[in-house]
Amino acid sequence: MIVLSTIRDCLDALLHPSARYDVLARARHRAFIAPRLLGSLTAFAAFPVYLAMHGAPTALGVAAFAWLIVPILLSWFLSRTGRYEGACLLSSLAFAGLIMTLASITGGVGSFAAIWLVVVPMEAAISASRRVVAFACALALVCVSLLIVLGHFQLLPATDVDVDLRAVLTAFGVASATLYAAGLAFGAELLARTSAGLLYTEEERYGLLAHNMSDVISRHHRNGAVRFISPAVEVLLGAPASRLVGYGLFDRVHVADRPAYLTALSEAARGGEAQSVEFRLRRDGQASQTNFIWVEMRCRPLEQVMPASRPSEAEVVAVMRDVTDRKNQEHALDLARTAAEQADASKTRFLATMSHELRTPLNAIIGFSEMIMQEDTLMLDAARRREYAHLINDSGQHLLSVVNGILDMSKMESGNFEIMPEPFAPKAALINCCNLLALKARESGIDLVTRAPDDLPAMIGDPRAFKQIVLNLVSNAVKFTERGGTVTVSAGIESTRLVVRIADTGVGIAADDLKRIGDPFFQAGTTYRRRHEGTGLGLSIVKSLVALHGGEMTVQSKVDEGTTVTVALPLTPQVAQPHSNVATLAPSAARPAIPEQALQVKKSA
Repeated sequence: MIVLSTIRDCLDALLHPSARYDVLARARHRAFIAPRLLGSLTAFAAFPVYLAMHGAPTALGVAAFAWLIVPILLSWFLSRTGRYEGACLLSSLAFAGLIMTLASITGGVGSFAAIWLVVVPMEAAISASRRVVAFACALALVCVSLLIVLGHFQLLPATDVDVDLRAVLTAFGVASATLYAAGLAFGAELLARTSAGLLYTEEERYGLLAHNMSDVISRHHRNGAVRFISPAVEVLLGAPASRLVGYGLFDRVHVADRPAYLTALSEAARGGEAQSVEFRLRRDGQASQTNFIWVEMRCRPLEQVMPASRPSEAEVVAVMRDVTDRKNQEHALDLARTAAEQADASKTRFLATMSHELRTPLNAIIGFSEMIMQEDTLMLDAARRREYAHLINDSGQHLLSVVNGILDMSKMESGNFEIMPEPFAPKAALINCCNLLALKARESGIDLVTRAPDDLPAMIGDPRAFKQIVLNLVSNAVKFTERGGTVTVSAGIESTRLVVRIADTGVGIAADDLKRIGDPFFQAGTTYRRRHEGTGLGLSIVKSLVALHGGEMTVQSKVDEGTTVTVALPLTPQVAQPHSNVATLAPSAARPAIPEQALQVKKSA
């Protein structure tokens, strides 16, 4: 064992660096170098014995022994260059040359050396190179043909070997060639065993990798059929890998994503470049949209030893991984970005309209107050002064309502808005609100109809908030209804809830805007094309007040046909909606009523 280990170490020291880290290449280089060095060294060791027994060698003997230097040169060539095929080609050429020389001077094709030409292709077979084997076969056939031609035309030198010696030499040639062929067979078997061991090791290594990695490795035809898929797919899709072979995986691809899936495989097989595609795969279970996962697949053409005879036979190897979380995050970011853009656009529209909502009453206040200050110069009478004072008061009240709306919305968004619930009669509050807006409706040429049953029960809530809800909704209905239209306010009991409906025959709301009704600072229609004033906070405040009472608000509308707003409030207090950021409504002791004007002054303070 020590001797074999020493020999192996010496052979490894002679190997080219390119073959030292490849087990199969190292075994082939050893199989090439070892017998040639051993044969040459054995022949050189026997040369002195030959001289002692036969005396001075003949020219043939000197040439034969000199030829033994060639295997050493070939080993040196392979050790320095690492060109295994080149060394095998040179070895076949040198081996055939030695056999041709011996056969030419010992009887031609009938010589004992001619039998060794059979060994030339056998030796080349160990190289595992089709080019080397083809060259060796052609070389052996050329040598045999040349010996036959030279013998036929008697161009070979005459030999005086007797019949008995010729028979001995022939037997020696056959026996030595057989032994050498047997050695080649054992060498080929050893290389085959080494190759099989390496293949098993690699298969075990890649099998271990495929079983334990989270990514799915698959092999596809360019038409999408699966030839192999790793067991990791069982965790990914909850289905055994055997069911996905063929078109099993394709059947699970979302219908909308199948073109992209097939295109990526086809382009990877045809173009020779790596492709990447994202698509949805259905997991085992109910075939619903929520049961699909997003998968990223990177595919590239499979490098084969033999090129495919037809393009349709090209194959692709792919790696798939679950990217559902990333896609969900991207979707959430898109939604957040859209919401931020909408909020920014709404606030931009709000600031654009606020410049008008605040400037108009302030200009009126300043202008009419300056006129009153110059009453002597302008010779204003008492009636004109009262008119100007009334206009200043109206402008101040409008300005106060705008500021109160902004303050209320700010408190509601921060969760600091408080309401005080108490028992009250909703019918009286409803009629009172409609009476306050009756004059405005009459001046605008609009019929304001109020329908409330006499047996409408009392409810627990904040009467001030209830009035604010009704006033905002009825005021909006009157504002957005053209002259000659109708606004209908009705109330009734459904189950345990008070339902108030405000229906108008006004301009209506577009479907795209209807989705955002109730968002802070949002106004339906383009800001600079609107025919009606407002800050866009009215419905948002109403929506928040309804949520505080644990109620619901729905809006139905069609452009040029009208709008119906339905508010459903529980008769008894309930907890506010979980998503609301305002305080929870709870009953409290009755408190004295506060005049509406006093409430507005208190809020502004």
